[in-house]
Amino acid sequence: SFSPELCRINEDQKVALDLDPYVKKLLNARRRVVLVNNILQNAQERLRRLNHSVAKETVRRKAMLEAAGGYPQGLPGK
Repeated sequence: SFSPELCRINEDQKVALDLDPYVKKLLNARRRVVLVNNILQNAQERLRRLNHSVAKETVRRKAMLEAAGGYPQGLPGK
């Protein structure tokens, strides 16, 4: 009674799906996601540094204007 069951199980196992193409697609998608993530992180870091530089320059110019006796004529002070 075990022989036909074993034969059926053996036949069922032969129909196993080939997962290699799916694994390759997933790995490729993961690689692309990691690449985009790195690009976004680099862009965010550059923006952070630029924002810091702009804030630093704004403070420096404001200090120069205040040291020179206020804002020039025609420009509103902030």
